[in-house]
Amino acid sequence: MEKVILKKKVLVQPELAKVRITTGIRLACMFLFLYTAYAKLIDHERFVKGLTKVRLISAFAVYISWLVPLVEILVFILLLIPKTVKPGFYAFTCLMILFTLYIISALLWEQNLPCHCGGVIENLSWGQHIWFNLAFILLALFALRLMNSKRLLKK
Repeated sequence: MEKVILKKKVLVQPELAKVRITTGIRLACMFLFLYTAYAKLIDHERFVKGLTKVRLISAFAVYISWLVPLVEILVFILLLIPKTVKPGFYAFTCLMILFTLYIISALLWEQNLPCHCGGVIENLSWGQHIWFNLAFILLALFALRLMNSKRLLKK
């Protein structure tokens, strides 16, 4: 009888760990997007001015200045609702890849590189910014992998 109980505990522990890890990553991703969206909306004029300085997107700066924080809030909401966490992680990952590609393209083709991410993230160097984004991309992909494991989906 003891062996059966011990086996159940062994099976339950890894599942609980998966849930806790994905929840922690989910909260970090939610915080990141809510924080940056808030910073962009609070100081919206500065955000627009920063976008207009980038030749690649200057023609669309006003539209992008509203679209980016709104999409970040939408992804936050997807991550907040338990039934939409998985699409939220996919959206988060895609958006972070898009932001990272934008940074890399700006580094390659722009001479003056203003950062307009909002908040303390603006204090990162461009290299640090890329590594920061890549870390969050990897975290989100790891959470998706954990969520896609068979036992976690059954719960």
